[in-house]
Amino acid sequence: MRISRRSANSALALAGLAIATAALAQDSARERIQDQGDAAMERVKGAVTRAKEGHADVPDPKLPPNPSEAERRRAFEGLRSRVSSPALDARARAALAAGEARMAQEREAQAKRLRQALGLEPAEMEAVAKAGPSPAIKAWVPVLFVSSSIPVPILRTYAAQLERVHGVLAFRGMPGGLHKVGPMAKLSAEILRIDPGCEGPSCAMRGVQLIVDPIVFRQHGVSRVPALAMIPGDPIQAYCEREDESPRARHVVYGDSALSGLFEEYARLGGDKEVRDAQALLGAR
Repeated sequence: MRISRRSANSALALAGLAIATAALAQDSARERIQDQGDAAMERVKGAVTRAKEGHADVPDPKLPPNPSEAERRRAFEGLRSRVSSPALDARARAALAAGEARMAQEREAQAKRLRQALGLEPAEMEAVAKAGPSPAIKAWVPVLFVSSSIPVPILRTYAAQLERVHGVLAFRGMPGGLHKVGPMAKLSAEILRIDPGCEGPSCAMRGVQLIVDPIVFRQHGVSRVPALAMIPGDPIQAYCEREDESPRARHVVYGDSALSGLFEEYARLGGDKEVRDAQALLGAR
């Protein structure tokens, strides 16, 4: 069927009218939304302003310092009604485990650096941690301070007496200086050789320790010789391995006399306990 031109123009007019109506409706809805948004924003601004001015009709968002029983009940009910999240709990547990593992690794790294700084292996570190206090010293060693200026016969006599009490002959330095060992070796052989006329390496020697130790002289303030001190511990330990505050004798006795006389003077000064064993050994025949 053929459509007349008038009918076509009417259809176009109706379509245009529908489009215009829809456009007007969209504009009206947009304006209404805009108006509602502006009104809501104004209400928020007003509420903020009233809250700042302290109006009572605005609720205080702060928690009350002393909540009532009803407020506590509502709070606990809100906590109980919280929906748990297994995934969130698993993530929290995993984060906790990872943090503990990192902390353990950091502690081990710090301990390793400490052991390296101290030069200790783990077993040695445990031994140091378990080490107890040093045992109390119960023995005193007679140390006779001498020098190469004392005649050799007197030094030989002292050596024979010190052998019986397990004593030590101490020199401040070596004759000829530390760079010359020969003179000190010769003097030592003359002092310790049992038979003064014996020559050569096969000669019998006395069992007396002979040391060169300037530090032990300085520690005890020895300014002249001969002098006797009853030193606790091990006086023949190398001074480079000895602590600065190593044990020292309580007294120093001076005098060119026999070892027995020096012991008696030491006992008179209050060191009778220190010299008791040495006196017994020296008096034994």
